[in-house]
Amino acid sequence: MPIHFNEENGGKVLIVHASGKLAKADYEHLEPEFERLVQQHGKLRVLVEIADFQGLDAGALWEELKFDVKHYSDYERLAVLGDKKWQQAMTIFFKPFTEATIRYFDLADAVEARKWLHES
Repeated sequence: MPIHFNEENGGKVLIVHASGKLAKADYEHLEPEFERLVQQHGKLRVLVEIADFQGLDAGALWEELKFDVKHYSDYERLAVLGDKKWQQAMTIFFKPFTEATIRYFDLADAVEARKWLHES
């Protein structure tokens, strides 16, 4: 599966690794875990690492938009780690779909992204 994730800080931080081309099934895998963590902890801090990322198919794009609308207020901070200029632009595109503070970081700045994600 091109998407996998793990929890940090007792589940208050979710690290999502996405690679390849995402499909609808990837969101069907992610959403129940995300909702479980939100129920347990409230707003989450999320780091999304998009290395070797080839985008979303049409079903995944629709699921992404629905997911973002549904979870509009469930993010506190969102750090996006990527390696392409279009990924940085995509981060800006998704800002209206969340109340979270969002920052884009190059993959080389992963330590800085994690530091920002965990700071008060």
